[in-house]
Amino acid sequence: MSYAAEVKKELTSLIVDNGNAKAELSALMRMNGVNQLGSNQAINIQTENAAIARRIYTLLKQIYPTASVEVTVTEQLHLNQHKSFGVRLSTQVDEILADLGVDPFGINQEIPSRILNQPKKKRSFLRGAFLAAGSVNSPEKANYHLEIYTNHEDLVEQLLSLMQEFALPAKIIDRHTGFIVYLKRAEKIVDFLSTIGATQSMLRYEDIRMMRDMRNSVNRLVNAETANMQKTAIAANKQLAQIDLIEEELGSLSLLPPKLEALAKVRRQHPDESLGELGNLLEISKSGANHRMRKLTNLAEKIQTGQSYDLSKL
Repeated sequence: MSYAAEVKKELTSLIVDNGNAKAELSALMRMNGVNQLGSNQAINIQTENAAIARRIYTLLKQIYPTASVEVTVTEQLHLNQHKSFGVRLSTQVDEILADLGVDPFGINQEIPSRILNQPKKKRSFLRGAFLAAGSVNSPEKANYHLEIYTNHEDLVEQLLSLMQEFALPAKIIDRHTGFIVYLKRAEKIVDFLSTIGATQSMLRYEDIRMMRDMRNSVNRLVNAETANMQKTAIAANKQLAQIDLIEEELGSLSLLPPKLEALAKVRRQHPDESLGELGNLLEISKSGANHRMRKLTNLAEKIQTGQSYDLSKL
């Protein structure tokens, strides 16, 4: 099961009062699309998610217990045997659609103020919209993304406004098939999940995201440490080659001034250590070790290029 499916499974198990149920159901019905069925005024709401079909059925029966509602299943054989679920409402149709502020023809997408006159109702409407047409990437992926899709520009603008009321900095993108309101920042996706009531999914999102970010931080530290070790090794190998060149030229490192001789010998004894660590062994500062190594490097370069040098001035 995908992470988005887990979120929706949690949301469909929430128990809500009638006012919040109406707001959620209003979003579910307008986002899924309501089809008029014949002159008897029956309507059918289609979805490919069984849990959402059950949710619509449950909310309809909760708010309108005397209404005639049934769930239908259709095999889509031409679509790799996918199932399509329908929720058929065959009585009190006009009354229920009017109460929920849903236009059966999908022309008027304005959400009545009574549906959204309380913060909890606004949260419930966003929950219904996400259940109907939302998706969210797993936090294990690098691309944090949550979106809600609709065919209607007016509706996507209202969804954007609702999300902004909860300090969710959503944006809209116009696709050739419709409109998408989306969030990209992980912490705001967490806030959205909390807003619509997906508490367990939100906590899991945070856990996975934090572990992933921690792994990335550790990897960055390891990579930096590896790079430093490689840099130290390259520098040490170069220094050892320079010391070998000096010894070959002089015949013995003992001809060097005592401080330079000491550094040359401790470098040979500890080829993997940094200059700072060599300084500790000699009980001098890192800058002191650097200063002495520069003198050895300058001497090796003069020897290599055939320049004259004076050991007494080192």
